[in-house]
Amino acid sequence: TRLAGGQQVWKDSARVEAYGTVDELNAAIGVVRSCMPSGQGPNPDPVRLDQELGWVQHKLFDLGALLATAPGQTFPNMPQIAQQDVTRLERLIDTCQKDLPPLKEFLLPGGSLVPSLLHLARTICRRAERHCVRLSREEPADGMAIIFLNRLSDTFFVLARWVAHRRREPEVLWDRHPPTRTP
Repeated sequence: TRLAGGQQVWKDSARVEAYGTVDELNAAIGVVRSCMPSGQGPNPDPVRLDQELGWVQHKLFDLGALLATAPGQTFPNMPQIAQQDVTRLERLIDTCQKDLPPLKEFLLPGGSLVPSLLHLARTICRRAERHCVRLSREEPADGMAIIFLNRLSDTFFVLARWVAHRRREPEVLWDRHPPTRTP
């Protein structure tokens, strides 16, 4: 396949794995957004969440474009991932966590549809982060992209909890010693 500057690379190169996984994450966020309520009525939460996830999708397109560009190449109006993008994620995390009770145990990913899909997005995001780390060990890569993906995965975790909390849905805690079932 070809990178943005026309360079030919193998389909399984670290760079293609990285931007392909970022694309997969972007698609997963699209599914989350399609499953959310429309925001009609007095509750602004779905509208705000949709706006934040829309911003994330645009930033992931920026990240995909950066990853699809060979090291050292630049283009006019080239997108970037900046510290201010990481700061925006951190502020969103802080805002949502104000509403949440402290977490004292591990959570099982799940719950209703939207929190479950946010947990799925979190795991895809972690994989994208691992691919970007691998890429950075093989060739120059944007370090801010790795930081952004790390904070984004934390954001998805907090958003999954926040959505469940706002909907008054229980979180399923990990049971270290689940009862054994006998046939």
